[in-house]
Amino acid sequence: MAAISKIATGNGHGENSAYFDGWKAYEINPFHPTDRPDGVIQMGLAENQLCFDFIEKWLMEHPEASICTAEGVSKFKETALFQDYHGIPEFRQAVAKFMGKVRGDRVKFDPDRIVMSGGATGAHEMVAFCLADPGEAFLVPTPYYPGFDRDLRWRTGVELVPVVCDSANDFKITIDSLQSAYHKAQEANIKIKGLLITNPSNPLGTFMDKDTLKNIINFVNEKNIHLIGDEIYAATVFMEPEFVSISEVIEEVECNRDLIHIVYSLSKDMGFPGFRVGIVYSYNDTVTSCARKMSSFGLVSSQTQHLIATMLSNDEFIDNFVAESRERLFKRHKYFTWTLSQIGICSLKSNAGLFIWMDLRKLLKEKTFEAEMDLWRVIIDEVKLNVSPGSSFHCHEPGWFRVCFANMDNYTMEIALSRIRNFMVKNNETMVPPRNKLLRRTSLKLSLSRSLSRKMDDFIMSPSIMSPQSPLVQART
Repeated sequence: MAAISKIATGNGHGENSAYFDGWKAYEINPFHPTDRPDGVIQMGLAENQLCFDFIEKWLMEHPEASICTAEGVSKFKETALFQDYHGIPEFRQAVAKFMGKVRGDRVKFDPDRIVMSGGATGAHEMVAFCLADPGEAFLVPTPYYPGFDRDLRWRTGVELVPVVCDSANDFKITIDSLQSAYHKAQEANIKIKGLLITNPSNPLGTFMDKDTLKNIINFVNEKNIHLIGDEIYAATVFMEPEFVSISEVIEEVECNRDLIHIVYSLSKDMGFPGFRVGIVYSYNDTVTSCARKMSSFGLVSSQTQHLIATMLSNDEFIDNFVAESRERLFKRHKYFTWTLSQIGICSLKSNAGLFIWMDLRKLLKEKTFEAEMDLWRVIIDEVKLNVSPGSSFHCHEPGWFRVCFANMDNYTMEIALSRIRNFMVKNNETMVPPRNKLLRRTSLKLSLSRSLSRKMDDFIMSPSIMSPQSPLVQART
């Protein structure tokens, strides 16, 4: 047999990660309320499914947005024919306007700098191709999204150098940690071409304050390296303070704008991962020009551009959608984290994203990544929940897990929480001598029941919870 390429035979895609193994476990035995009630519940996928009813209502009211309806058929020929890789002008204008809107209209984006790509995956690879040669590297603070190992490395030959952040300061990025990673790379003869930050963070669900961003911008200017800001979760911020974008900070500080690049997408903020709408927004003219040429390999379909342009141009709908999405994310996050807290599970304090960073360190048999993987296998195989272990996010402390809470309906969420509760009761029992287990089981269940009942009353009476969209209200109707 003739030899095939190293890319084809290599493992650069990174599928040998627990992150992807969890997905496979779900695909083999997916939960269904009637067909597979004992199946695996998908809590490893960061999808925003909480506002589809809102979007579906708009689509029913605006059939002209689709070229596949009687109302929209007049646009069929125009949309079906060739479109160049600059993108439909109305699409670029609508996306630029939306990017400004979800950042509080505190900054404006130039439609001529909007470069489209096949999702954030394609956008990140495009930026990597533009900024670095094979063997050169980007600094990436940990923990970080496992897909970056694929998106930025697999086909480009670019390397990623972790910037170690830890729980002692809530995994915040410090200049000391950046300097340390940079110098270690230099000692290893690795050329650093840029720093990639995810803001808001996946998997932490936090975002950076203005001072931190200023320090980061000063750092890249001092080193003369690029800054890539992944801001695909910008509109998922559901609690104060308001999200601060790199695009805002560069208006306030002296910096070389040629070093600043933003990756954006509609996958998380709008909940449209299937549309594959990724965006590169660079302040560097050369990068913008090069990226636009590269976009030929991953264009967004004209049909999708037409629909998105129509939807995002509707100011009233977008204002209402962004507000409603934040409200629903807030309520789901509050209910989810509160319920976990009642059964003894803590998580990193967060105010953005579609997930929580769950702390299960106390459940580890020992403080090792082997013990983390043992616990993860129990959660997958016995509890039947696909959650993602921190080691797959390059976290340097074992025992943290990312849990997605916005990709399921209320009924499935309640089943998932019930499984976690039962697991915690069982786990507590194993720590008690056999003769005391029956007493402990009764005591623990009574304690949990009283605590949940008391706290539930307080929670239900909260004005922010009593709406038709509340998971508590919906779960009981």
